[in-house]
Amino acid sequence: MPTTHAAAARDYVTAHLDDVLADLALLVGLETPSQRRDLLQAALPRIEAYLVGRLGEPSGRTQHDGGEHGDVLDLTWTGSGPAGHVLSLAHYDTVWPEGTLAQWPLRRDGDRLTGPGVLDMKVGIVQTVWMVLALRELGLPHPDVRLLLTADEEIGSRGGRPHLEEAAGDALVTLIAEPSAAGAVKTRRKGMVFADLTVHGVESHAGLDPDAGASAVHELARLVPTVLSLADRERQTTVNCGTISGGTGRNVVAGHATCAVDVRIQHPAEEDRVVAALEALRPTDERCRLEVSIDRNRPPMNPTAHTERLLALARSAGADLGVEVRDEPVGGASDGNFIAARGLPVLDGLGGIGAGPHARHEHVLVSGLARQTALMAGIVEQVAR
Repeated sequence: MPTTHAAAARDYVTAHLDDVLADLALLVGLETPSQRRDLLQAALPRIEAYLVGRLGEPSGRTQHDGGEHGDVLDLTWTGSGPAGHVLSLAHYDTVWPEGTLAQWPLRRDGDRLTGPGVLDMKVGIVQTVWMVLALRELGLPHPDVRLLLTADEEIGSRGGRPHLEEAAGDALVTLIAEPSAAGAVKTRRKGMVFADLTVHGVESHAGLDPDAGASAVHELARLVPTVLSLADRERQTTVNCGTISGGTGRNVVAGHATCAVDVRIQHPAEEDRVVAALEALRPTDERCRLEVSIDRNRPPMNPTAHTERLLALARSAGADLGVEVRDEPVGGASDGNFIAARGLPVLDGLGGIGAGPHARHEHVLVSGLARQTALMAGIVEQVAR
């Protein structure tokens, strides 16, 4: 006897697969780069119209001002019991700049559906819609479903964070349909620390008067090995100097140089260690001045007291689907990091099965759409009990 109706939900979604793909084409066809408030604001009413068209008018609606980024949209649809709500947390921004669709429109090649943002994470929005429709069609009792759409996840969630933390605070569970790990859910994610190093030197002519200058580029080059030495493989801490720039010409002793540093951590104590070391950096040439700007962007996601219970729900739904639901640690971060760090129930990586987020081979497998949507429905069905 199956413990969930996940298989029935899968069959329902499969029967409506053409509609699911049409929904996904609609959302991918809206260009929503994180840094373009104008495009985000133009897309949001169309996204809301799609949601209302599929699910009906929500019982609750709030739109939060996103400031320099897109707004946050908070919608709730009344369930059929018990009390409380399940939160589906999604972002509608992508890393892809305006004009990408003209060169790379949504395309299907067999089982692969490729396009900008299709996997990360517009398919997650569509999955949430069809999860609710499946629960309704099957007559399965479920709590209220609250969908929170943020617009700056790809650049740190500065605007979205307070709203997602509030929404998750009293949720029965937060489901995040970020890309799965080849079908596995994600229970560990790295935290992120960003650092910008800026060296101010003294310019001079490289040939006529080289000793009069103090090269910011040379000074930065001496600092980079120290920065890289902060990595610790045993503690799963990685350091990457992603971009370096500086100087004004080949024959000029550089007066300015910058380096953008990305640090990923798994153990919370590593954040303080790395930040303290970065703040302690000093130039070796006293004529140079160093500025270090630190952004403690996201805490790490690690298992909480809720993790095993939520994994059990996912595995139970998976058993009904005839699949083994694994859990995997990943190096990337999501808004789930914020929720897990507060000790709240969250399950991440429930989105599409595919590969290549942020890359030109980004794609989602059509064959996985019904499975992943049904997995979400099976989890919610069990939460309702």
